Amino acid sequence: MKLKLIMGLIGVLSLSSFSTLPSSDDTDKKPQESWVIGPFLRPEGVNPVLVPQPTSFHCPMRKEQVKWEESDVFNPAATVKDGKIVVLYRAEDNSAQGIGKRTSRIGYAESADGVTMKRLDSPVLFPGGDEFESIECPGGCEDPRVAMTEDGLYVMLYTAWNRKTPRLAVATSKDLKNWTKHGLAFEKAYDGRFARIATKSASILTKVKGGKLVIDKVDGKYFMYWGEYAVHAATSDNLTDWYPVLDENNELLKIAKPRNGYFDSQMTECGPPAIRTKQGIVLMYNGKNDKKRGDVNYPAGAYCAGQLLLDSKDPYKVLGRLDKPFFMPEAPFEKSGQYKDGTVFIEGLAYYKKKLYLYYGCADSKVAVAVCDDIKGLLKVK
Repeated sequence: MKLKLIMGLIGVLSLSSFSTLPSSDDTDKKPQESWVIGPFLRPEGVNPVLVPQPTSFHCPMRKEQVKWEESDVFNPAATVKDGKIVVLYRAEDNSAQGIGKRTSRIGYAESADGVTMKRLDSPVLFPGGDEFESIECPGGCEDPRVAMTEDGLYVMLYTAWNRKTPRLAVATSKDLKNWTKHGLAFEKAYDGRFARIATKSASILTKVKGGKLVIDKVDGKYFMYWGEYAVHAATSDNLTDWYPVLDENNELLKIAKPRNGYFDSQMTECGPPAIRTKQGIVLMYNGKNDKKRGDVNYPAGAYCAGQLLLDSKDPYKVLGRLDKPFFMPEAPFEKSGQYKDGTVFIEGLAYYKKKLYLYYGCADSKVAVAVCDDIKGLLKVK
């Protein structure tokens, strides 16, 4: 497969292309750029791998046939089942115009090669007809991230959007087609303190084991990073009820925040599942470039992707952070569509045949893939 390089090879990044956050007496132990996962290359001639199509299903919310993915498809999750990559993507109907004003549903596509997709005609997760209408209707189910346990349970964290407050919600499945909804991720935590505020973008910690990317734990608990205007964390005993991590002031712990003058000056929105490597935990995230205080080398308002390195034993401690994105809008369809400022919004990461497949939304309009086939022992493969 002929590949096209997204940007300069990560392996030859200069020291100025990333930053580290050591203590004042530990400057001689700075991690080098070898911790960065990549480079991710676009397969030539195959992207986008998913575009809108006019298939319809009977919508329980509208109680009529709806062309549920005729306008846009984007922001996908990804995992592996039965020897195939499965991509679970956000799809929007044509019920209105404008970002966030239509109804979103989650579609299913599978692939034996990572690029050729076979899709289901109906969505697998959608609003209406159940006890969760108050949190999902009329906006729907958005921006899924999916991870798998060692025994084959798939956990989806997605945004429930009632057009009032976007909130993290949880669903589980054994086959990726039939999902059980569990409601808001933070519903039970601290007497519901964080169940009514805006919460988005959850990246569950994973590791490679037995040739699969599976959910990992920290100190006996499931662990995730989440958030869009800062990187927060949460823990769980059961993968459905999550407790945000608080700081010494009893407020949400902020692990990483936007930086003035950088590509992530407005947002640091968590991307696909975090992954444990030999050098620490790597969190890929979506940085939004602020129009006034951002990096002038990138388009104002653009979404580019960064990486954070966190300590394996202390997952709240940042060891390294890229100062330049490892992934940025490049192709015409990544700089047009609903979001013309340019968007490569990363959400799906699949470990398949010893390669990493990164699936992302293109300008809130299409789905594409990039591949890393040279991990060279960086991952903790068991």
